[in-house]
Amino acid sequence: MATSAPIDDVPAGGGIIRLGQFLQLAGLVDSGGEAKEAIRSGDVTVNGDVDLRRGRQLQVGDVVEFAGRRARVSH
Repeated sequence: MATSAPIDDVPAGGGIIRLGQFLQLAGLVDSGGEAKEAIRSGDVTVNGDVDLRRGRQLQVGDVVEFAGRRARVSH
């Protein structure tokens, strides 16, 4: 499902970051508990696919979407 939401580039320190951490860093959620619940409920996509792994390692260029907002991992 394509979305027209703008993509915010969020620097992740140049390395790999986990999905749950990135949701917080990007301001898509307020807490680790909120990230865990959002991921568990299937409301988070990575590069357009639902991912249920809070510990999924993201890399530069990956796009995460939650609640109509999108953020891309950048350097």
